[in-house]
Amino acid sequence: MAAWQRGPRNLITDVGGLTVGNAGDERLKSGTTVVIFDDPAAASVEILGGAPGTRDTELMAPDKLVSGIDALVLSGGSAFGLDAAGGVQSFLRQRGRGFTVAGFAVPLVPAAILFDLANGGDKDWGLHAPYRDLGMAAAEAAGADFAIGTAGAGIGCTTATVKGGLGSASIRLDNGVTVGALVAVNAVGSATMGASRHFFAAPFEIGAEFGGLGLPSPLPADAVLPRTKFDPAPGTNTTIGIVATDAILDKAAARRLAVAGQAGFARAIWPSHTNFDGDLVFAAATGRSGIRIDPAGSDSITLGAAAAAVMARAIARGVHAAEPASGDRLLAWRELPV
Repeated sequence: MAAWQRGPRNLITDVGGLTVGNAGDERLKSGTTVVIFDDPAAASVEILGGAPGTRDTELMAPDKLVSGIDALVLSGGSAFGLDAAGGVQSFLRQRGRGFTVAGFAVPLVPAAILFDLANGGDKDWGLHAPYRDLGMAAAEAAGADFAIGTAGAGIGCTTATVKGGLGSASIRLDNGVTVGALVAVNAVGSATMGASRHFFAAPFEIGAEFGGLGLPSPLPADAVLPRTKFDPAPGTNTTIGIVATDAILDKAAARRLAVAGQAGFARAIWPSHTNFDGDLVFAAATGRSGIRIDPAGSDSITLGAAAAAVMARAIARGVHAAEPASGDRLLAWRELPV
């Protein structure tokens, strides 16, 4: 088998049939990221963290009526951030998108949020939170190219040791299928080993996409000791992400892809899936490649492995790309001593 290659952008938008937009406020230290599908996409979700915050995830179950969704939202702002999906709905409704019910088109926009309220930003927004407007702005900005690091839903993210951020990556498989990931890294745990600059995701790195440091040798004595945010409280963290592919999948197969994406969390963040995280992975299939994956075939195993690998890379890239900003309570990875 030839080595996997990343897509030309090394972003989730290497998957045909979708675009991504960011919107945020540096003073607020928060933002929103949206994925808009050109056509309704088969999608599902897997939640393994103990403190999730979501909207419209139940409709993604394989036994539910709708077969596809119009967009996905990742947002800061804790429960306030769920308003971002309303802004995306407004954007899509203007364009006639949505699931038709009794003659009305209802855009389907599942969403997940992370807690970034206590990150030093100014959250005195008055009566109404700004996230509906941020959702609309992110949808309007959607395109093939977008910023990672301190952008969109990644603006206010932190980890146990350094700033978090918005990450993305892609893989092109030998069979012609592309898999991409998008993730906002706001974890209880750490993406780096002990007190070092080395990423847990190093074995999956392609080129020097997050520093090219590889694994340390020897491993740090404290590599396996859990490094977590001090005195975490329920709902104060969360890594939320999306795995997408241009393969043809149904909702049940998308669910398995979301499960595989969670393995990427475990490969890139230590510890992950804690009681204080809301760790969630959406999975979506646009079908643009025209390649149908047999759930009972070996290609389904490769697809799952690719989902885990691309998610691990996206997590490390989000932390690696984070930029220092005024009022930060943690250093960015690039500020760590060499």
